[in-house]
Amino acid sequence: MEKILPKSVLESFPAVDEKAVDALLADEIAAENTKIVVLDDDPTGVQTVHDISVYTDWEPESLRAGFDEDNKVFYVLTNSRGMTVDETTKAHKEIGARVAQAAKETGRPYLIMSRSDSTLRGHYPIEPALLRDEMEKDGFHVDGEVLTPFFKEGGRFTIGNTHYVLQGDELVPAAMTEFAQDKTFGYKHSNIPEYIEEKTKGEYKAEDVVCISLDSLRACDYDGIEKQLESVHDFGKVVVNAIDYCDIKVFAVALYRAMAKGKTFMFRTAAGLVKVLGGISDIPLLTREDMVTEQTGRGGIVVVGSHTQKTTAQLEELLKLDNVVPVAFDSNKVLDGDEAFYNEVDRCVALEEAAMDDGKTAVCYTDRKLLSLDDDTKESALLRSVKISDGVQSLVGRLKKTPAFVIAKGGITSSDVGTKALSVKRADVLGQICPGIPVWQTGEESRFPKTPYVIFPGNTGNENTLREAVEILTAKE
Repeated sequence: MEKILPKSVLESFPAVDEKAVDALLADEIAAENTKIVVLDDDPTGVQTVHDISVYTDWEPESLRAGFDEDNKVFYVLTNSRGMTVDETTKAHKEIGARVAQAAKETGRPYLIMSRSDSTLRGHYPIEPALLRDEMEKDGFHVDGEVLTPFFKEGGRFTIGNTHYVLQGDELVPAAMTEFAQDKTFGYKHSNIPEYIEEKTKGEYKAEDVVCISLDSLRACDYDGIEKQLESVHDFGKVVVNAIDYCDIKVFAVALYRAMAKGKTFMFRTAAGLVKVLGGISDIPLLTREDMVTEQTGRGGIVVVGSHTQKTTAQLEELLKLDNVVPVAFDSNKVLDGDEAFYNEVDRCVALEEAAMDDGKTAVCYTDRKLLSLDDDTKESALLRSVKISDGVQSLVGRLKKTPAFVIAKGGITSSDVGTKALSVKRADVLGQICPGIPVWQTGEESRFPKTPYVIFPGNTGNENTLREAVEILTAKE
């Protein structure tokens, strides 16, 4: 029986000399030349990094450019959480083959990290398995797959092999949260080995999963953890417990040492491990001056597509600000045909532009109740949500005037706004406006060049965080 834990559990483990760990990790990173290719199933995965490139396609020239960069890490946005199984299968086969080719052309060793949701949603286990297949076609042997859903900034912790979501002062097992009820990606188990068995339909048994314990991590048992990793074979699964970055850092030291001895891994991870393996430093949260370079007097725009309870609470708080204009988008018109649906989009765009011209922030949001039909299937629900997301991105894509900033709330929404509405091919990650909330600076090729684009995950922050982000972007100079 899964139990809710008090938040105080996070303080019950012994401290680690993190400076000593950092020094060891820096040595391991400096000793090897591996390029880290992060495949992000929605744009929120850059929520822990800065000064990193994000490519919004996987054309050979984009991947080659990523390999040619000096940076150890680059991201490829797949948006596969908004794809059907067939679509993500095709995409991941292409990506795996093209990454292998780019690595061959540049002579760089590489590893692939499949970055996905810290609340365990997404196309698992198929995506890492497809990537493994493509790597092995190219002569690699992938020994194992590492699952690390830890994401401190979003309150996601793994303790005793069970994954928790921080809600108030309680750590709630992930399967007891609204995220586990996702129509497309739902699940029943918070215990990660059991989740693996559930998702793989028994192909990988819970009792066979190698678990890296918090006791080993806090004891800095590098040798013991390395031996655990060396024991993994035949794409066996590894679960990393973690409640703070020191845990991921200790694991990373042992991982690099195992890799130096020839072990090869695939990764299914939230954002935390990417930052650590890439040796990406901490920087302060961004200010308006860091983000807004054009002072036009025009307001910005917020589009809200996520339906989570957290998002609705954040939206309600945002709408209390005096300098915002609410624009309700009747997304249920998706049932009335294309003409009615896109007439509704155009109605909203006119209201947005009027608000922006008045120097205010337009806040456009979908119906707060998730549209559900009798006898619905997972595939039809996903396809309908993709159509609604296209309408939401059109709320930005049909603008004729450049906003001061753009905020998109929700994973699929933010991907469509970035790639379709803003036509971004490559963006620079500036950093985070609030913990776990990344900001892109759009490229010169984009529809609104050099515009700050805030990618706000549907499951991140407290009820005031969306409001705080707008307040930062609209602060008086």
